[in-house]
Amino acid sequence: MRTPRSGRGRLPAIATITVAAVGMAVLAEYPHVLHATPYTRDSVSALARPPISTGAVAQLEDLSDAFATVAARVKPSVVYITARHEARQVAGEPQGPSIDPSQLPPELRDFFRNMPGMPGNPQSPRGQRRGGTASGSGFVVSPDGYILTNNHVVDGASEVTVRLLDRREFKAKVVGRDPNTDVAVIKIDAKGLTAAALANSDLSRVGEWVLAVGNPLGENLTFTVTQGIISAKGRALALPGQSQHTIQDFIQTDAAINPGNSGGPLVNVHGEVVGINSAIESPTGYNAGYGFAVPINLARAVMGQIIKSGKVERVALGIAVRDASADDAAYVGLDEIRGVLVQDFGDATSPAQKAGIQAGDVIVSIDGKRVDYVAQLQEAIAFRSAGDVATVEVARKGGKRATLRVPLQRVSEAKAATKADDESSNDSARGSSAPALGVKVAPVDAATARQLQLPSEVRGVIVTDVDEGSSASSHLATPETGGPDIILSVEDTAVRTPDELRAALGRVKAGEVVSLRVYNVPSKSKRIERVRVGASK
Repeated sequence: MRTPRSGRGRLPAIATITVAAVGMAVLAEYPHVLHATPYTRDSVSALARPPISTGAVAQLEDLSDAFATVAARVKPSVVYITARHEARQVAGEPQGPSIDPSQLPPELRDFFRNMPGMPGNPQSPRGQRRGGTASGSGFVVSPDGYILTNNHVVDGASEVTVRLLDRREFKAKVVGRDPNTDVAVIKIDAKGLTAAALANSDLSRVGEWVLAVGNPLGENLTFTVTQGIISAKGRALALPGQSQHTIQDFIQTDAAINPGNSGGPLVNVHGEVVGINSAIESPTGYNAGYGFAVPINLARAVMGQIIKSGKVERVALGIAVRDASADDAAYVGLDEIRGVLVQDFGDATSPAQKAGIQAGDVIVSIDGKRVDYVAQLQEAIAFRSAGDVATVEVARKGGKRATLRVPLQRVSEAKAATKADDESSNDSARGSSAPALGVKVAPVDAATARQLQLPSEVRGVIVTDVDEGSSASSHLATPETGGPDIILSVEDTAVRTPDELRAALGRVKAGEVVSLRVYNVPSKSKRIERVRVGASK
């Protein structure tokens, strides 16, 4: 039997014929082509475009060489980071209707019981578990192994691994991290590493060339270099987990940045780091030309504190502020719209109020350095020492100016920053331990109550940390897991301080179930949680 011949075998001939026919048609329409200069590569090039200036080529070659030189200089400092996250239960109140199935007619009970968030439903968010491995970037800042990256790259990681350009891998220790600036410092046990040079990011200008170096989209695209310019400075973004102490002063760039670039360097044409690539603005979640980097001057201040003490401490003027508007500028006689408006004071102890600053003042400079917006004010103040005196110039109604000296006050908040090693720390910002529950808590003082906009009757202890694997991990929420929660009472006994919480739990035997009255800040709702008590340590 003969195998039928496929028609596909004739296609090349048909294509050849078609091309030939088209060619003859062109020659017929343009007969002078038959007498054209014989085909050579040079003649076609000459007809297609004018000669290129050797000077222009030289300039392009110089620019190309500059990019290549910078990339070669920076890449040995860049690292690929993988962060492993243990699966854990997500704390928080189940989402869905507040309906008790037992109070429903029998024919409706199964329907409502199967809805997400209902008691007994295994698909309830309370029972969901999160885990896995994430990847990001970082860069070496010292020959002995200190590495800068983003907080969100290593936040919550149970294990961090660093890979160098030469493919060596190291387990890394998280030295410390600061959610309010999205900066973290990790360290590997290595010597003789190539440290990246750090620029003065205050001197960087919009329009300057920059390169972004990192590991976009995971394993297959490590140590990628992209190029762009600084598109803008002083940007703020609506990012999750912000607080009144969050500092946003992003450098914007159009250099391609994607998931996985986080923590990598943004460098200038001298090979110096001007920022840490941190975020993108995109409708798809991938590069759309709008990338954002933490200025290296801000990151350097945070890094210095973390390396020195493992944590970040802040000072403040004791004021509530916002960027000045056009009307604010006009009211105080400013020729341009700039400065920071003082809206209110933290409390009666506010050093700014005691020094004579008034609500409605517009701060225009700190220690003689111009202040245009809130992030600049924060950076000028936040990382100094408690007791330092800042010279604050303010503009007032009718163009009056006043210069005041304000002693700086240490910031007190439930969770200003996070120290990596909980066991070796007495960091009050993390809170005081209540081992019987496996939590850390802090008292709700007046400033915290005002910040969280708590009703006057809501007073207790705020949950700042929950031990993984503790019975409370599926009952109580921290700011990162749907909270914070505030414990109001234990077995109907009100608790206002960590000591009162420990005392109330001390009256319950290990292994027994205790009833907690809890208030959830984001949802502004109260609930009952029953938690099995562990042994006090």
